[in-house]
Amino acid sequence: MSITAQLRESVTLPGGGALVNGCAFEVSGERLPRALLQNGHELEVHDLHEVFAGERAPAAVFPLPWPGWDRGVHSVSPDTTFAVFSGQRAVRAVGPGGETLWEYRHACWGPEIGHPHMGDEQEVCRGLEHGSCQVSADGRLVWAHVVTEQEGGNWQEFWVLLDARDGRELGRIPLDSAAAGSRHLRHPDGVHMGLCIGMGQDGILLHWARWDGEVLTGWDLGRRTDRILMDAHPAHPGFLTVEHYGSDLELHALDGTTIAEACLDPDDEEDDPPRWDHDCGFVDARTVIASVTCSDGLGRPRHRLLDGRTLEVRGTVEYPGGPVDSYVRPLGDGTWLTYDDTTGTLSRWAEADACAG
Repeated sequence: MSITAQLRESVTLPGGGALVNGCAFEVSGERLPRALLQNGHELEVHDLHEVFAGERAPAAVFPLPWPGWDRGVHSVSPDTTFAVFSGQRAVRAVGPGGETLWEYRHACWGPEIGHPHMGDEQEVCRGLEHGSCQVSADGRLVWAHVVTEQEGGNWQEFWVLLDARDGRELGRIPLDSAAAGSRHLRHPDGVHMGLCIGMGQDGILLHWARWDGEVLTGWDLGRRTDRILMDAHPAHPGFLTVEHYGSDLELHALDGTTIAEACLDPDDEEDDPPRWDHDCGFVDARTVIASVTCSDGLGRPRHRLLDGRTLEVRGTVEYPGGPVDSYVRPLGDGTWLTYDDTTGTLSRWAEADACAG
């Protein structure tokens, strides 16, 4: 079944591809998110409403504390008064002028044991490993994935909870991981935080946690999952994942229980074999959007709309003017984004029938 998309708005935005491919979004007060984009040695905060109104200037800009460090996943407070950066050897909060508000030191994500740093905080050690951080919805807490050096030269990764005012550690959860990288997902219920840790060929770990003001409680969904944490929606108590190799999508309760599953039937697909790509999420409470591509990752992706509660495929998105060769980024408010690399056009779409209603 074909489902027609209707263009809501579009804007020419060079470099806007990062908005549909990566960890560029944070949900602010309303569901329509804001975009965090690294531009040279600065982290820019863009309001999507203003972007589509033609405003190119960012709403806030934060200088990077370590210009040579291009990894880590960073976060900005809901009121944009400070940013928190996940560095190679520290988590640092900075103000709009780049002034350091506080710093939480940890061991180096670089892979060489015992390597010196020469006293230069700007030195970037070899290796691609990194952590991530996330400011809570109320701006009072900072969640961070860090690594520490233990006695005997061993290394241990932790998920730490910090006071956003001064960086004081409030609690920590030991992790059984050897990360290549990680990212957080702030659940829109304002209570739970998710952490997805990629370990290369060793798989993926998923964790959830909550802070009640006194006790930090976390739970590990297990190495067996090998699933990528993708999205959550205010109307759902759980979250959405995709299997590492794209074999299926699953909707889960917060304890990891599978509520619904979407698999692909090779007999119904043009590609041999097909897989779900690593871009999916909630268009709104009733609808999930996901991409289907061939197993080698080549060819034009096809966007599918699925029921948001059962993950039953409703149909394939048809775009006016022809196929759209793009990653897809759902916004949770009934719309989704695509980006045309050729023209530099960022477009916002909705289901045509939904627009008519």
